[in-house]
Amino acid sequence: MPQPYAVRIIDHGSEAYAAELALRKSVLRDPLGLEFSQEELRTDARSIHLGCFHGDRLLGCLVLTPAGEGDIRMRQVAVAPEMQRRGIGTALVEAAEALARGSGFRRMVLHARQSAVPFYERLGYRVLGDPFFEIGLLHREMVKPLTAAGPRTA
Repeated sequence: MPQPYAVRIIDHGSEAYAAELALRKSVLRDPLGLEFSQEELRTDARSIHLGCFHGDRLLGCLVLTPAGEGDIRMRQVAVAPEMQRRGIGTALVEAAEALARGSGFRRMVLHARQSAVPFYERLGYRVLGDPFFEIGLLHREMVKPLTAAGPRTA
């Protein structure tokens, strides 16, 4: 039975975008005592925003930013804590990959918090290079080719 969730683009500056910023802040920023910088908000204006909704309620979101040379960067993936482990993150990533592939991008790249690496590996991403610290947390660079819809690993 399909989930009652819909993934759709969030228009920058809309009410949904305000809800997205609030979700990203509460899930990703507040636990680390961080705020959005003006540069991050400027980058947001040049990015593609996806949200997973149940009706009008935003359950999760992610941001895609072109990174040059056929790459697109997935960032700021956040799912409301009470909605985690319900397929929302997977639905968002799969929709982001389809959108990026349809737009001609060849690779999805991201910086995953160490705790999220297994999630992305299940979706076919592979780790590149050594661990590094970003925003005070251990991260890994990860990548997935978008040239073909390859099989997911369980």
